[in-house]
Amino acid sequence: MIEVENLYKKFGKNEVLLGLNLSIDKGGIFAVLGPNGSGKTTLIKSVLGMVVPNSGTISVGGTTIKKNWKYRKEIDYLPQIANFPGNLKVKELIRMIKDLRQMPSNEEVLISRFGLESFLDKKLSTLSGGTKQKVNIVLAFMFECPLLILDEPTTGLDPASLIHLKTLIKQEKAKGKTILITSHIMQFVAEIADEIVYLLEGKIYFKGSIEELKIKTDQSDLEHAIAAIANTSTNV
Repeated sequence: MIEVENLYKKFGKNEVLLGLNLSIDKGGIFAVLGPNGSGKTTLIKSVLGMVVPNSGTISVGGTTIKKNWKYRKEIDYLPQIANFPGNLKVKELIRMIKDLRQMPSNEEVLISRFGLESFLDKKLSTLSGGTKQKVNIVLAFMFECPLLILDEPTTGLDPASLIHLKTLIKQEKAKGKTILITSHIMQFVAEIADEIVYLLEGKIYFKGSIEELKIKTDQSDLEHAIAAIANTSTNV
């Protein structure tokens, strides 16, 4: 589904990605983890075409993305920070996104699942952070694209909404979708991820299952395994 080869990116003198190579198979949930500054966001935005690498190639669905914007139609994206126009009502924002995407959508089911019916006529500027995140989730999940990228999707969610989100992600996986997730919440990652991709200083330090990571680090849970691999990699 995604092939990244020898990817380099720097901002000024700051080298963020250093010859990164990554292969993501079709279908499954992949958690992209790493400390702040490891290159996670730059990698995700490079796949989305929001950041242009200095060198290297990225292919999505077998197609090289360079000078090819059409591949983005096959991606649903939930950004970490959703900067919605505050003067729009929730229903107006949903309608606008539907008009832009021109694809079949199932927003009614998602609106009901996350209890947003009473917020549809409210302006986005009046919503709490958690409610904005629910709107963000509706926008990301209401289309049927084969690739779903979720950047810190749990931010601001209450326990009930978090349960709904985990169920929703697993349902999308069952449809055969490929799902990339970034998160700092290891319990969430442990519950849903099939594979871990751990970045450090612009390179892939580990890629494999949670069980493989626990064996590699001799730890019994994901949180301690991530801490162990972070300490090990820092000392290399």
